[in-house]
Amino acid sequence: MLSKIRLELARSHEHPQGARDIGYEFAAPLDDKNRINADGWQKNRDHCRVRRFRPGEDDDIGHLVRKPGGSWAFHYDIHSDEEDDESGYRFGDHEFRVGEYVSVREDDGLHTYKVVRVQPVG
Repeated sequence: MLSKIRLELARSHEHPQGARDIGYEFAAPLDDKNRINADGWQKNRDHCRVRRFRPGEDDDIGHLVRKPGGSWAFHYDIHSDEEDDESGYRFGDHEFRVGEYVSVREDDGLHTYKVVRVQPVG
């Protein structure tokens, strides 16, 4: 079973209130501790899609991918270069529960996001 997870930018110096219009929505299989399930991902990886949203920009659409060594990243369909992937910082260790925080390494550095929704898909 896949879950749809929504991440929104957490409070930061540039965004003291956080930002609901900056974030990610992605589908992933979660285990009983709400961590990404690698075996479930392997069986359903074509369905593990991601949407990156930013104000004033078209959404970037791609996939949740597993990197060598077991780390997780977002790879976008319009980019074929792995250097353009955005890596989840220790995504394999994080529990994706509402109210938890996770970090994503983007072009301009590491940013913290808050898990605001986790719901079953289908």
